[in-house]
Amino acid sequence: MRRWEVLVDKYLTTFKTRGLSDDYIKNTGRELDRWGAWLRRRKPKPRLEDVSSEMLIKYIGSRTVCRAKATVYGVISKLRGMGDLLVREGVWRQNPLRWIRGPRLDPRARVPRRIKKVHLENLLVTAARSHLKYYRYMWVAVLMLLYSTGLRRGELERLDISDWDREESMIKIDGRKTGRERKVPVPDSVCGAIEAYLVRRHNRLEKFCNLEEEALFINKYGGRMKGTSIGVSLHKLASRAGIPLVTIHQFRHTCASDLLESGVNLTDVQQILGHADITSTMRYLHVADPQRKKAMERHPINEMLGVPAKAIQGCFRGKGSRDG
Repeated sequence: MRRWEVLVDKYLTTFKTRGLSDDYIKNTGRELDRWGAWLRRRKPKPRLEDVSSEMLIKYIGSRTVCRAKATVYGVISKLRGMGDLLVREGVWRQNPLRWIRGPRLDPRARVPRRIKKVHLENLLVTAARSHLKYYRYMWVAVLMLLYSTGLRRGELERLDISDWDREESMIKIDGRKTGRERKVPVPDSVCGAIEAYLVRRHNRLEKFCNLEEEALFINKYGGRMKGTSIGVSLHKLASRAGIPLVTIHQFRHTCASDLLESGVNLTDVQQILGHADITSTMRYLHVADPQRKKAMERHPINEMLGVPAKAIQGCFRGKGSRDG
């Protein structure tokens, strides 16, 4: 199946040119390797041109048995993309995976738990007490930026010093995932944390004779902080703070939920988070429902005079009332 491997490599290369994360590319590659191995085990071994929708359904069924809906959806999505490439390469006339529907997902069910405010405060205090003085400033800046802007892990990793505009208090975020670059205003308190960090960043780069480094956030050796390293360090920081496991993406969900709960417009939250589709932002609406309920308690209807209200209620309790 040398031909299959060549086609898979070609497909994954398109992901790299689009700037998708290494983790996503690896996961897709593993999924396609499973599919290729399954095809090789078939007897008689089918040609790629002869793979039928029945074979695809059988593979998907065996691959996703007793799996969560999100897993099933992800498998079908990855295979569907590969099927599109096979059509472009002239291997298939059409992509049968386009007609194979995955399970319907409830986007609200996939929203991770928010980070409690007391836990956020504990994280910041713990970060400010880091053993290495440089990390005190770096981690406080990272945590505050994550919470205030809802950055994705890859976006945080790819930030360059040139993306920070201190005059406008804006951070420029690349659009590798959505194709749309965005500029997000940063609160004054976060600006202060970033500026304090930048002084230590310069000192650290000067120590390692690496002043040409473009990365905004660097490790103690003066190199760009990788997303995986940030994630692992964040887990350790949460452990030291004595709070439940915290992930970078939880900051994104907490940012979105807290902004909506504070009354920020839905489209503004969409632009801050960089969602290509507003339906992605709408899944956070239910999280802010308790706050909406409190808002409805302030509705003018609740201030109606008691006498007219009782009179209205009496209309429905009258013995001789009829529908009409």
